[in-house]
Parts: sequence; structure tokens; C-alpha cells
Amino acid sequence: MAVDMSSPKAKQVQDLIKSDKVVIFSKTYCPYCKLAKEVFEKIKEKYTVIELDKRDDGEEIQHILGEITGAKTVPRVFVKENCLGGGSDVKLLYEKGELQKMVA
Repeated sequence: MAVDMSSPKAKQVQDLIKSDKVVIFSKTYCPYCKLAKEVFEKIKEKYTVIELDKRDDGEEIQHILGEITGAKTVPRVFVKENCLGGGSDVKLLYEKGELQKMVA
């Protein structure tokens, strides 16, 4: 699927990424998504979550995230508008103590 990054939907995704310090694009049934959310709960950092499987435009958003980040998998975790990757990436950053510095 070709993605038009100048489309209103692409702009909406970019605005969502900018809307909070921590933004997680997730699916409710995904264990790696749950892992990412749990990490932010451990460090008591609030986050905005966009559950793609609960939205009619979830698949379209996932394709746009693929263009932005190079990966369409979820979760896609953004801190201060920078994509950190997925659940395992966030957990590793947390274990190294780096995630806590990123959100400070």
C-alpha cells in the first residue's frame, strides 16, 4: 500500500506523535504492546495510547507509521517525537536506565 505522507491522515498521525511526551501506538491483544505500557507504568510516566485495533483507520495509521519509522509492527513507541521502537526496545532501554533519562 502506497502511503501519501502529505495526506490529512498522515498529518493527523504526526500530530498524535507530537501530542504528548510519550505516545504508544498499540493493539489491545499484543503482548509486546502490554510490555511497553508496563514499563512506563513502572517508571510512573504517563503516556497516550492509540489502540489501532479499536479504530476504523487503524490499518491506515499502521501503514503511515511504517513510512515514518521503517517498521509497521506494534507497538511503535515515541518519546519526545522520537521513535524508540517496540516493546523489547523500550524494556531494554529501561533496564539500562536510559529510558528514565529520556523522559526526564
